[in-house]
Amino acid sequence: MRWNYLSRRRHGPINAESVAELRTIQDLVSAAKKNLQPSIWDYVAGGAESEVTLRRNRSAFEQFAFCPRALRDVSERDTSIRFLDRQLDLPIMLAPIGSVAHLDPGGARTCARVAERAGIAAFVSTFSSPSLEIVSEGTRAPLFFQVYVLNDRAATADVICRAESAGYGAICVTVDTPVPGRRDRDLRNGFMAWPSLPRPNVSNQALAPNLANAAQAALTWRDLEWMRGTTGLPLIVKGIVHAEDARLAIEHGVDVVYVSNHGGRELDHAVATIEVLSEIVDEVGGRAEVLIDSGFMRGTDVVKALALGARAVSIGKLTAWGLAAGGEEGLLRALELLKLEVDVTMAHLGVATIGELTPDMLRRSAPPALEPWPTGL
Repeated sequence: MRWNYLSRRRHGPINAESVAELRTIQDLVSAAKKNLQPSIWDYVAGGAESEVTLRRNRSAFEQFAFCPRALRDVSERDTSIRFLDRQLDLPIMLAPIGSVAHLDPGGARTCARVAERAGIAAFVSTFSSPSLEIVSEGTRAPLFFQVYVLNDRAATADVICRAESAGYGAICVTVDTPVPGRRDRDLRNGFMAWPSLPRPNVSNQALAPNLANAAQAALTWRDLEWMRGTTGLPLIVKGIVHAEDARLAIEHGVDVVYVSNHGGRELDHAVATIEVLSEIVDEVGGRAEVLIDSGFMRGTDVVKALALGARAVSIGKLTAWGLAAGGEEGLLRALELLKLEVDVTMAHLGVATIGELTPDMLRRSAPPALEPWPTGL
């Protein structure tokens, strides 16, 4: 059945004034949960099977402790970066979300508007709505089109050609989903995201589930070679967690290695992306840019990844929570809070620019106790 947007919310989206009153990221997440129907909340919040990967994505950040420098002039700070020769105001991007219209009626177009307002880039999914052409109309934000390999090369080439014609700045192919992961929450709820929304970027034939799954499962480095030859746009490969695959990606002409475990939504008991970031950065050796996602929720998370060598971080769940909390204004507020946290963290570390962040500002450390030590001990 088709879902009516308002039926997915317990309450209407809060207004801009109320969004401004969300003072922490936890406030924003709580507002999102209050607004969403339980099945939609579970769809976005959940992960594969027992959700070990989902939890590890968060807990792994605790293995890295900051080692700040003192007595440095940080009276003026700059959070901007360059990515694929584009100037961005923040080292943060909006990750592709195929069912983003479950969270805001504007879908991917709302994300593009927010990206322009925030001075950042956004990914647009093959399976999002509205169409990729409508999303790109009238926006000056850098947009990158995320591709799932469809039932044949002609269908895949067609959607890539459309993205090029619509002014997208790069093609991002997802390689970590050979088959759909099993998500216990959705199975218990009987929730199926696939048939519940229109998918205007691909034809009905291309959407045939068995064919689409077969194409993704059969994907090899030869297909990546074909894709590299199909487009003149920069090529991003999303879903790399092994250094050897990062090396192979470079050898096959990739411009960006995107470190991701799909937010813990596909394979359970996988490594956290922050755990493998350093070895992938070392393997890439500056021959491509490195992007990372999966589990990033706080400014400290972002700064840790940048210190370990990532050029930027993509946010998926936090994008969803922002939209669910307050639509366009809610997502913008999420980015404002992240920027504030990144800025404060940089000041305390003694750095004024993103480029000054280095691995020696981090130390491997035992995770803290779950509860604070009692006063007096």
